[in-house]
Amino acid sequence: MSRKYVIINADEVSSVNFDQVDETSANTVRYSLDGSKTFVKFDSDTTPSFLDGKTQYTHSEILAILETDEWTDPNFPPE
Repeated sequence: MSRKYVIINADEVSSVNFDQVDETSANTVRYSLDGSKTFVKFDSDTTPSFLDGKTQYTHSEILAILETDEWTDPNFPPE
């Protein structure tokens, strides 16, 4: 079993069953800089039904995504 990551739209957070993912609430997820997206992670071989049909990423794939300007401010911390 390996950890999987799924990016969802911010307006889908209300449909997340936090008993089936590693995050504990809408307040503990990380949002994209514009607030339009977030992601959840889970360690099950069975995909939670509310994530069916969504792209799943590995740890290295999600890290590469989170390093983009959409998720990380290139000017932070200020020099």
